[in-house]
Amino acid sequence: MSRAINLSVTEAEVQAACARHKVPISAIETLASGGTRVVLNTIDDTAIIAKAFRTRILTGAVTRTPTRLR
Repeated sequence: MSRAINLSVTEAEVQAACARHKVPISAIETLASGGTRVVLNTIDDTAIIAKAFRTRILTGAVTRTPTRLR
């Protein structure tokens, strides 16, 4: 399992769930294809959030938003 997870929810919903479960966020971004990508500090933290959003996990390819200009 990876520390990153793609979810079909807003950034605000992810941040609220992480705060509720006391799970720190390493990085978070809105996906261009819709949804949110969140990277958590540990695999255990990722498992907690995956369980909280078990029906909202995005599988397959997603389009990420470029973070740096070339």
